Amino acid sequence: MITAFKDTLKVPDLKRKILIVIALLTVYRFGCYIPVPGINGKALASFFDRIPGTLFGIADLFAGGALSNATIFALGIMPYISVSIILELLASIFPFFEHMLRSGVEGRRKLTQWTRYGTVILCLFQGFAVSAWLENPAHFDGVVMVNSPGWLFRITATITLTAGTVFLMWLGEQITEKGIGNGISLIITASILSRMPTAVHQTVQLVSAGEINVGLIVLMLALMFIVVGAAIMLNEGERRIPIQYAKRVVGRRVYGGQTTYLPIKVNPGGVLPLIFAVSFLTFPSTILRFTNKPFLQHLANILNPASGWGMVLYALLTIGFCYFYASVIFNPEHVSDDLKKYGGFVAGIRPGKATEEYLEKILGRLTLPGSLMLTAIAIFPYIIMHMFKIPYLIASMFGGIGLLIVVSVILETLRQIESHLIMRHYEGFLKKARAR
Repeated sequence: MITAFKDTLKVPDLKRKILIVIALLTVYRFGCYIPVPGINGKALASFFDRIPGTLFGIADLFAGGALSNATIFALGIMPYISVSIILELLASIFPFFEHMLRSGVEGRRKLTQWTRYGTVILCLFQGFAVSAWLENPAHFDGVVMVNSPGWLFRITATITLTAGTVFLMWLGEQITEKGIGNGISLIITASILSRMPTAVHQTVQLVSAGEINVGLIVLMLALMFIVVGAAIMLNEGERRIPIQYAKRVVGRRVYGGQTTYLPIKVNPGGVLPLIFAVSFLTFPSTILRFTNKPFLQHLANILNPASGWGMVLYALLTIGFCYFYASVIFNPEHVSDDLKKYGGFVAGIRPGKATEEYLEKILGRLTLPGSLMLTAIAIFPYIIMHMFKIPYLIASMFGGIGLLIVVSVILETLRQIESHLIMRHYEGFLKKARAR
């Protein structure tokens, strides 16, 4: 591993790409400390400390604390992610979007352009909604968050927040084009990892106060390694189905006649099922939390993933969305048609409908254990929080959306770095994994 890190500095092109990524992510982190004019940042941060399990807490996690500190990147990159997910879902429902997605480079370029326009529209709406929400002291138990409310503040805040997200979108594209790895994913990963120093500081404070002993810290670190290992297995696990291509003679050339495999992921949806599950659960909980009726506030507490019933609902929603995304991302009918079109077939299975039914059966068998494993990692932080009586920020280091995103992005980035090293005859980071 150390040798591989040294080798990255020996490749000028790779070294330049890594330095570009570091420089652009540094610009992003500096922007997370530039406040939006007219907002009481300290009072807002204190408010967010009291609502860690709500939709605001999840959004603040992806924004790297920028939302709770009311900075120019408060909306984060999530509007871009949301529009991208919506367009992908439309592609699975409407033939027009599906044709655009499958029509090659030109179709994807047009879809990317639509994603940018949709991001700006969504940011304008969200920015105005956030500014109007901050103006009302009733939402914050009478604490004034905006010193000079009015249309001037709303317009200024909306334009500032929209410009911040558009700049992040451009920053992510620059990282992808000129650096290494997926820029948007690296920005989200940097946001999640930026919360770790605060979590470590809180842990030190609890140890100093005698609320956590050293033995518990050792146990928590051991649990963290186990969960990280499980996340890697979930991210890398796949079923390889052997595919045989028939020989075809075109002129004097012979095509096909080779054996390859079709990989089916244990968890095809990645973290998307978790994002939708927690959004469906925390959105009504967050809205009900601001009502004055005791019954509705009790219902909000039930829907909170940190509660007993909330964890059960969170688990059921995650499993349901795992099956939904598995069918959307891996379409057995399309795969079967593509195999038949290019002369490929599964050994022992007839092309066409029989292949489609076989792939559906394999996908169903893989989705169940994958969804259960994903659910266990998702609810593990809440279990840790209740067992050890620790804050949510510390517990979130032991699983959930954040850990899965960090593991997935780091592995993907290491693969790209390794491909550069191997191309120049250096040993990569994952050589032991390949040997196995």
